[in-house]
Amino acid sequence: MIKFCQNCGTALELRIMEGRPRAYCTACQRVQYAQLKVGAGALLERAGRLLLLRRAAAPFRNYWNLPAGYVEADESPAEAVVREVYEETGLRVVAKKLVDIYYFDDDPRGNGILIVYACVSTGGTLKESHESVTATFFAPELVPTKLAGGGHGQAITAWQEKH
Repeated sequence: MIKFCQNCGTALELRIMEGRPRAYCTACQRVQYAQLKVGAGALLERAGRLLLLRRAAAPFRNYWNLPAGYVEADESPAEAVVREVYEETGLRVVAKKLVDIYYFDDDPRGNGILIVYACVSTGGTLKESHESVTATFFAPELVPTKLAGGGHGQAITAWQEKH
């Protein structure tokens, strides 16, 4: 929970507002709404196989996920997925199509949504990063069962079902 007002720095108090407990600033009378985390992920295929990465850090260490990450405040989700794919894999991509949006409540960093795009590689060299290792293209029937949360398991399973 947010403890101090993001506007003036005053300690917040918990009040019931709109039928929910809300962080409220008595000094500037602002409600500090908790926000969902927003992530952007890539479905990147080669020859009918999906690129997955094994996470190198917590949470979900050693689980498989899509190339993905959080959307920064100054970028669109489509821009974020292009940036994140490059940071995590070394591949340059173009976000071609919005595939789906997945709500998640299984990430210890907070609840959120994962916005997934079908992406096409335009260059670069596949490599590991400090965030992920073992970048591998998997056929639908060979996708590992140990899938990360945060919407990744939902998106990967939906891709499998379509293929």
